[in-house]
Amino acid sequence: MEIIVCVKQVPDTTEVKIDPATNTLVRQGVPSIVNPFDKNAVEAALQLKEKHGGKVTVISMGPPQAKEALKECLAMGADTAILISDRAFGGADTLATSYTLAAAVKKLGVFDVIICGKQAIDGDTAQVGPEMAEHLGIAQVTYVAQIDIDGDVVRVEREHEEGYEVIEVQLPVLLSVVKSINEPRFPNVKGTMKANRMEIPIWTAGDLAVDEQKIGLKGSPTQVRKIFTPSQRTQGVIIKRDTAREAVAELIQKLSDAKIV
Repeated sequence: MEIIVCVKQVPDTTEVKIDPATNTLVRQGVPSIVNPFDKNAVEAALQLKEKHGGKVTVISMGPPQAKEALKECLAMGADTAILISDRAFGGADTLATSYTLAAAVKKLGVFDVIICGKQAIDGDTAQVGPEMAEHLGIAQVTYVAQIDIDGDVVRVEREHEEGYEVIEVQLPVLLSVVKSINEPRFPNVKGTMKANRMEIPIWTAGDLAVDEQKIGLKGSPTQVRKIFTPSQRTQGVIIKRDTAREAVAELIQKLSDAKIV
């Protein structure tokens, strides 16, 4: 079984700060991590490999330092990793990103399953996986909490607010997984040493033979105009009166004075 996992290196959201002058993320000095949902995707792929055999290939689109994220995935047990990196990819939105990743998948050739994390914690769009499936012309299921494969049939449990849906699809398929699907394993010393010795190839726009009008900023119909930190909320007011009627009357008066009602 040929399994491809898409991962992203993201800034640790507990350390993210915004420059008040430029309204942009301050990335200098901010630690980067493997997107947590993508670790669940890697673990899901490794479990499928252990059950059905095959190969796990991890791909990531990002700057050269994203190799560190791929090395962590290799240390977990992935067989190979590929970094998709080129200045031409800079500024890509989800549509341009998914187009580029789909081109990388096509270059890899035959595959059975593509697994992505539910979403990236820096963008929270949950769009790249489904858009990749559209570019590739394959079935896709999101919010997957359990995976079973029997021959060419994939049976999954799809998590939603009121429970689970059981869905069956044919291979090949793209699945985006939720956190509850598993507990990602920790890399061991042997795996880490092996990952550090492995060479991670870098594929550029030229290697993928992509349409330059569909990548990076040129291929991005959506752009972020502004990002900001919400203003700090002031402490609320506690109203204490002898009766509920008096308390409600004062509350209404305060809301009226604030032009809320």
